[in-house]
Amino acid sequence: MDQLLYILPRGLAIGVLISAPMGPIGMLVIQRTLSKGRWPAFFTGIGAALSDLVYCLLTGFCLSFITGFINSHQLIIQIIGSIVLAAFGVYLFRKNPTRALKTADIKSSNFWGDCASGFLLTFSNPLILFFIIGLFARFNFILPEFKSYHHVVAYATIFTGALLWWYGITTLVNSLGRRINVRSLKIINRIIGLLLAGMAVCGVVMALLDKQLM
Repeated sequence: MDQLLYILPRGLAIGVLISAPMGPIGMLVIQRTLSKGRWPAFFTGIGAALSDLVYCLLTGFCLSFITGFINSHQLIIQIIGSIVLAAFGVYLFRKNPTRALKTADIKSSNFWGDCASGFLLTFSNPLILFFIIGLFARFNFILPEFKSYHHVVAYATIFTGALLWWYGITTLVNSLGRRINVRSLKIINRIIGLLLAGMAVCGVVMALLDKQLM
């Protein structure tokens, strides 16, 4: 039970943070909410969440494969993960979401097409792996003592967090309608960027404090 309580908040947070940045997939979901309605946009988000889940599985497999190395170098891995988050946070803070408007224009005719296009657009950016590795390292998400069912719950929780984000963003955009503009997207990106940078700083401080207490 303690391990499940350890997994749930971290998995949900990782799922939300992976999905939250307003890149091409975020712009596509917003465009489809405004032009086609909430559910086509939500199915696009489901496709993106499935793609993120695939990358999370790859990350988790690699981390599990090098468990001994992780245990021996936990401090440096957490610090590197925090640096990755900080760099990604700075990138988001400076990013102009309008550049994603043209690249996000992918057509589809049904919910499954919406889902497939969301999956392919997200999967076409393997650089997300570095972000996921940073999140896994920062949250120390995969523990050596995890059993098979812990891994199942962990990845299901990440997927749930991603779905919650897409459900929330499509609901919000559908409610606000045309009041969503480029300036508000910039604000969202900057808030997320500051949040990630703050988490990175806290991660470095906590890692160093843990090292001193050992």
